[in-house]
Amino acid sequence: MNDLNTFTPPPNPGDTLKRVLVIKLGALGDIVQALAAMRVVRATHPSARITLLTTPPYEAFMKACPYFDIVESDGRPRDLKGKADLIRRLRAAGYDMVYDFQNNDRTAQYYAGLTGKKPLWSGAANGASHQHRNPDRAAMHNFDRLAEQLTHAGLAPGPPGNPTGWVVGQDLAPSLEWIRPAFRDPPRFQPQFFNLYGPYMLLIPGSSAEHPEKRWPMDRFAAIAKWVADAGVTPVIIGGKDEGDIGNQILKLEGRAKNIVGRTDLFQLATLSERALLAVGGDTGPMHLAAAARCAGVCLFAQEWTHTMAGELHTVWNPQTRLGRAAPKGGPMVLLHAETLDSISVDDVKFAALSMGVLPDNIARPVRKVETPPAEEGAEATPETASGEETTPVQAAPPEAESSPRLAQGSDS
Repeated sequence: MNDLNTFTPPPNPGDTLKRVLVIKLGALGDIVQALAAMRVVRATHPSARITLLTTPPYEAFMKACPYFDIVESDGRPRDLKGKADLIRRLRAAGYDMVYDFQNNDRTAQYYAGLTGKKPLWSGAANGASHQHRNPDRAAMHNFDRLAEQLTHAGLAPGPPGNPTGWVVGQDLAPSLEWIRPAFRDPPRFQPQFFNLYGPYMLLIPGSSAEHPEKRWPMDRFAAIAKWVADAGVTPVIIGGKDEGDIGNQILKLEGRAKNIVGRTDLFQLATLSERALLAVGGDTGPMHLAAAARCAGVCLFAQEWTHTMAGELHTVWNPQTRLGRAAPKGGPMVLLHAETLDSISVDDVKFAALSMGVLPDNIARPVRKVETPPAEEGAEATPETASGEETTPVQAAPPEAESSPRLAQGSDS
């Protein structure tokens, strides 16, 4: 049945199950954005033993998460034998219900491989008992897609204060409030552990090696570092161990920055984000983690946006764009998007950061420059500006709209 308007989801068994499996393999941003759905599963089946199937980079992080009793990290076998062994183990475990939050061909194969009496299954796999039936589910923001999947699994949001944390009319937003209590808020979670004794902001310049288009030029990060350092705010550079050279590049250009690239685990990234004034970075996992920690942020997004796309999609937030599907949410977040990140200037980021109202009063204000096209004879020259949720932060929009940096303020702004 594809008519979602008349579809009635099957009932969810609730707190009658003994063994529940959740599947989420990665990547970091997707793991973070799925945390709220995982919380709903935990609250729905409080008496069950709940297992998470994931991958090694997230094993330690998820083992500390209170939503799971067991975490298994071999969810992405490298060969056919490994896949067969995994399916055999899943079959032997006797799960009563599976929530597949990965929903790809791999996990559909896991479902197909569970011969005999299959467990109840929430996900997109054909034949699933609680199938996510929206054929356009891939063109939804992660939060919306997961919320709809849970609805098709027989669940629903409730009033404020309900144990699932899923509230009617609100995003299914993750929370990282469990991290500090899980470790009794140790010294390594405090800014002082990194010799930070005053206000600081986070610079997140890296990205996976497969996506260099997600990296803003290092000299522009250095310019932001100098800007905040002049106002007494310490710029802190964070990233993975394989991004150490990026931190050093910025440090050479602005010596007052603190480079802790490769020195933090995911828990420390989250707790540093909680107390940072601001985070500036690209479309990366750590930026999603900062958003989930309710850190104010300016996210730089490589997103093509042409006049043709505007005519067809109407808004850059349409889920048919990557920005519309995967924008960080959680804390107050301003997103600057352009076809290439080179098109986003330092002043674009400064204006976006100032709009958050979190920086000290003594910080230097950039001068807004508005370029106007030459006036036709007999016509008055007026700047072309964008209005609504996509505005031009520094310059008037030129005819080549796809290369003009735009400031997009979403529901979290």
